[in-house]
Amino acid sequence: MPRILLTIILPLALWVWAFVDCLTTPEDEVKHLPKVVWVLIVLLFPPLGPIAWLIAGKQRGFHRAAAAGGADTAGPGYGGARGGRPLAPDDDPEFLASLKDLKKSDKDHEEMLKRWEADLRRREEDLRGKDEPDDGRKS
Repeated sequence: MPRILLTIILPLALWVWAFVDCLTTPEDEVKHLPKVVWVLIVLLFPPLGPIAWLIAGKQRGFHRAAAAGGADTAGPGYGGARGGRPLAPDDDPEFLASLKDLKKSDKDHEEMLKRWEADLRRREEDLRGKDEPDDGRKS
């Protein structure tokens, strides 16, 4: 059983993964050769083609971020032009701006609640005043 795993299943899984990875990689992330050539190498030369793709075919990690021009924000919470690693919340300018909006919104809510409480107290006092007899005399 371990022999089947090492000789058939593992190389097949590597070949399928490398083929799919090669097909889904954007053209500007492919290194050294055109993407079509890499697809042919991966397809026609298993297991050397997938191993070559892993080693030399695609920009990975730091090299991809450097090629993209550093860490610019392509989307909320992500660094790099192609969705690199997520930024920490305190490093994400969009998240920090949303917190400022929340603080402003909280202050507005607090003021609104104070107005409602004052209005409720006034209405309760008005209702108490109508329920109490004037001089204790009935007319």
